Amino acid sequence: MTRGAEAATARAGAHGAGTPPRQKVVLYNPHALFYTMPLALLAIGSHLDRERFEVVIVDARLEADPHGALAAALDHALCVGVTVLTGAPIRDALDASRMAKRLHPTLPIVWGGWHPSMFGRECLVDPAIDVTVQGQGEETFADLVDRFARGVSLDGCAGITFRDGAGTTVANPPRPVRPVDAFAPHDYSLIPVERYFALKGKRQLDYISSQGCNFRCAFCADPFVYERQWVGLSPGRMVDELASLWERHRFDDVNFQDETFFTRAGRVEAIAQGFVDARLPITWAGTMRADQGVRLPEPSLALCRRSGLRRALIGVESGSDEMLRRIKKDTRIAQVFESAEKIHRHGISGNFPFIVGFPGESDDSVQASLDAAKRLRGISPDFQTPFFYFKPYPGTEITEAVVKDGFSTAQTLDEWAAFDFVGNVGGPWVSDEKFARIERFKYFQQVAWDRAPLWRRPLQQIARWRCAGDRYSLPLEMWIDRALWPAPRLS
Repeated sequence: MTRGAEAATARAGAHGAGTPPRQKVVLYNPHALFYTMPLALLAIGSHLDRERFEVVIVDARLEADPHGALAAALDHALCVGVTVLTGAPIRDALDASRMAKRLHPTLPIVWGGWHPSMFGRECLVDPAIDVTVQGQGEETFADLVDRFARGVSLDGCAGITFRDGAGTTVANPPRPVRPVDAFAPHDYSLIPVERYFALKGKRQLDYISSQGCNFRCAFCADPFVYERQWVGLSPGRMVDELASLWERHRFDDVNFQDETFFTRAGRVEAIAQGFVDARLPITWAGTMRADQGVRLPEPSLALCRRSGLRRALIGVESGSDEMLRRIKKDTRIAQVFESAEKIHRHGISGNFPFIVGFPGESDDSVQASLDAAKRLRGISPDFQTPFFYFKPYPGTEITEAVVKDGFSTAQTLDEWAAFDFVGNVGGPWVSDEKFARIERFKYFQQVAWDRAPLWRRPLQQIARWRCAGDRYSLPLEMWIDRALWPAPRLS
């Protein structure tokens, strides 16, 4: 008898004759620093047939004893689904999966998310993991759960890699990318929304309106996972869903988690008009490429602002056009400044992330990024310019190139768990001198242009003097300030 059949029999016995009881599907979100709502688990949980399946989400960030909470949820479970990002979340995902397998050796454990999408076969080396899902998970996971419930083979289930009865790893054909309008709306009743508001310190709803990306950035794994395809919800459905969610949860802000929210200008205009027509009293933030900002008509941006757009996240990546061509960003630095001036005219704040430390990046290229950041910060104190170091993220074109040149990436899940792709650690292509210069600039540009109380104005003037002349040696004031007020952890 399969584990699914065992669970069905046990639950039927508990409920007696009559309507078949729902079978329990447990979903686990590993520990992480930030409190973004677990949208991936909401997506797959919401798409299951709720007349057949009971969905239980355990979020490690919300539990005093996450593994204890997971263990308590496993009784009579049909399967466990775990969403896994590359890096530190792998550690907790591994520990939780191994614990679940010890307690229930026949319980199917399914991993999905970015890391299993890129390393579906490699994840199965660990015996605690039975199946990995590649790409979109809604239909694939629903297919899997149905097969577990009926106790049938996983042969022919598109979009997965699994171990068969003989222990052989089998990679099934991929599942085509489907329009997201075909999926069920996210059921936020599956999570304690008020808990997330409290932990965030604001009534901010996380929402995703599209999947994938049409572009080819060589440092990003999205082209590998979605093959440069983009699918988005229709504006009418989005507005209806958010209006209904607002009636229920009275949030103040929506943080769109899309890779590229502004991909279709006409769609964005319709969404913004929908917000205005529905009189939603919210603000919102979304991602925008620099070339998309240039092409977006001024009346459309004005409409977005009127609908509540408070911030656009525009990935700069580099201040050097040469580096932008090399990493296949397909934007120019002039477009960044044009988009920045444009959103500033409409009273919209901006977040402009940079990446430094690409393999073989010259000092001139790094300096171009520092100069670009200074220019952006000079436009508005409401602009932020965070700097990150290039990390050889799996599945990206640049990583594949450096591996061919002899660079060794992590091989095991335990090694990938130690991979920190957002922390303040430069890769092997960043010298100690360059790292110190970048870290000092990050501090001083923040002090120089952030809104500051009166008592910090003298420090602000010193910071502006340092940035103006790129004078970052002996940063005594930085050392003292960081000792008194340490920078928050990013990973």
